Amino acid sequence: MTLLPSESSVSARLVVLASGAGTTLQAILDACQDPAYGATVVAVGTDRPDTGAERRARAAGVPVFTVRLADHPDRDAFNAATADRIAAARPDLLVLAGYMKILDKQVIGRFRTVNTHPSLLPSFPGAHAVRDALAHGVKISGVTVHWVDEGVDTGPIIAQAAVEIRREDTEDTLHARIQAVERGLYVDTIGRVLRAGPEGGAG
Repeated sequence: MTLLPSESSVSARLVVLASGAGTTLQAILDACQDPAYGATVVAVGTDRPDTGAERRARAAGVPVFTVRLADHPDRDAFNAATADRIAAARPDLLVLAGYMKILDKQVIGRFRTVNTHPSLLPSFPGAHAVRDALAHGVKISGVTVHWVDEGVDTGPIIAQAAVEIRREDTEDTLHARIQAVERGLYVDTIGRVLRAGPEGGAG
């Protein structure tokens, strides 16, 4: 993250992409209320209208943009449009918070991007990590904060936290407990990444 001299006292600029209820977004918005955190959410992007994330952003006075895949002739055009909207907000860091579209190099290659995943990567990548962990009978799962590259959950790991799997766990109960840990870990890790600057990690 490199700030111009005239911007040296301005907090880091975050653009958050979200697709759902926006609980992780809310945790980030709450953290940004503390000036010591050193970041401000300057825009929230969604891939569909009228999400919980959009409502939370608007309630916080944060501009929202929506780029729908259905409104574009192909994924290349969708990614290009998404990248243009992100770039307009001039982010220091792009944060994925429950964003359910896979982004290509037009986005990932242009912005430093972080994401979370509900497993201890490299175990159980992909969309069904919690289900897969239960099916394999592992005793420990957790959450990973990682840099995003062009693979699926293959980017360098920044931070992890373990969550014990209980005998009575279902996919829903385990996912809920992972999410509860995820929010705090994500908020803390984003803060560390921003304080470390561009030399503090990949991306």
